[in-house]
Amino acid sequence: MIYLDNAATTLHKPEGVAEAMITALTSMGNSGRGAHEATLDASRMIYGTREKLAELFHISDPMRIAFTCNATESLNIAIQGILQPGDHVITSVCEHNSVLRPVYRMAKRGVTYNMLPADKKGVIQYDQLTSLLKKETKAIVITHASNLTGNVTDLKKVSDFAKKNGLLLIVDASQTAGCIPIDVQELGIDVLCFTGHKGLMGPQGTGGIYVREGIKIAPLKVGGSGVKSFAKEHPDTMPTALEAGTLNGPGIAGLGASVSWLLKQGVEQIHEKDLALSRRFLKGIAEIPDITIYGDMDSQMRTAIVSLNLGDVDSAEMSDWLWEDYGIAVRAGAHCAPLMHKALGTEQQGAVRFSFSCFNTEEEVDAAIQALKELQE
Repeated sequence: MIYLDNAATTLHKPEGVAEAMITALTSMGNSGRGAHEATLDASRMIYGTREKLAELFHISDPMRIAFTCNATESLNIAIQGILQPGDHVITSVCEHNSVLRPVYRMAKRGVTYNMLPADKKGVIQYDQLTSLLKKETKAIVITHASNLTGNVTDLKKVSDFAKKNGLLLIVDASQTAGCIPIDVQELGIDVLCFTGHKGLMGPQGTGGIYVREGIKIAPLKVGGSGVKSFAKEHPDTMPTALEAGTLNGPGIAGLGASVSWLLKQGVEQIHEKDLALSRRFLKGIAEIPDITIYGDMDSQMRTAIVSLNLGDVDSAEMSDWLWEDYGIAVRAGAHCAPLMHKALGTEQQGAVRFSFSCFNTEEEVDAAIQALKELQE
């Protein structure tokens, strides 16, 4: 199998991830639920993973990171826990349903919203920010990179606008955490939502949320915490405030191992290899007749995503051909990004997404290019 669906989840993980998970499964207890060796080992491992993530994202206090199941849970915590009836929020048409659906839910509760538009290449129209600002605006919720086009948001520009107008900046880093360097302090990010199973190369069922000091978020769920058990209210101190119930210890152990590998390799170096593979792919398909490529391919800051269509062929049919005839795994359809497809005019056809990882090879890229040439013929 040639696996080119890394924007959905990375299949090939760094050495040590599986081993760390097995160790946790066979030797660690429940973090924070006792003082014996097994539970203390779990607590140390979990805190160690917080420290590694803090180093990766330039977070000064590891305890400002709470673990979640994925970025979807993190975004739901942020959006539903910060916004209140009467608030207004700005987001964009580039968002995944993990942002859109929580915003739509909050709209039923009295929150209003506006969407930043995008041009035909899927580039956000930043000059529209001022026109969308209202006195009730509380936050901007925005993706760091589109999961469909690979376009990277100019977070510095959005952050400067947010800070100038006293707004919170909530960032969906699902497609960039582990792929592109992120410095929450330099970028002025107030809340960072990320998943573990994509660019961070950890297990599925892992993720997290960073919350800047001074921001209070109403928890999405409450319950067991291992502390203050006689209190009727859930503890409000991070990270316990957002971590009700038993954490995914084996998953967090695997995530800690993958982040250790990322820190050793360097995110910048990984990003360069990812982009080199995607550019090789782009160069190879450039002359194929009837190929339409979506996104701003001239931008210097991109993720390693190339979405395309071949003539008027249905994207799902094309994806099936690639898998059944060539053993190439890609993602077709709407990619949980309905407004982005509307902006690109691909609502009916969808798009076929190729997404590359540093564990892919040039030979695999060349095989994908050849497959598209043969399919076109």
